[in-house]
Amino acid sequence: MIIAKVLGSVVADQHHPGFDGYPLLMLRSAAGEDIIAVDGIGAAPGEQVLLLREGSGVRQVLGGNAPIRSLIVGIVDAVEVG
Repeated sequence: MIIAKVLGSVVADQHHPGFDGYPLLMLRSAAGEDIIAVDGIGAAPGEQVLLLREGSGVRQVLGGNAPIRSLIVGIVDAVEVG
């Protein structure tokens, strides 16, 4: 899992049926990588989120066989190091 910041939404009028009902968000990781992820919790632009980036884990959370690799699974309130 990684922490990333929500930049905004992604609109795709043509997509795999497995994405039906799930918003897509554009994220940026701390390493500067841009990521498109399925929003499973209702995150908003500017929020830091916890991102699951492993297809098998995503399928366990969502069920089914949708071709989803990245899923937002939490909103980060705070990070404490040390």
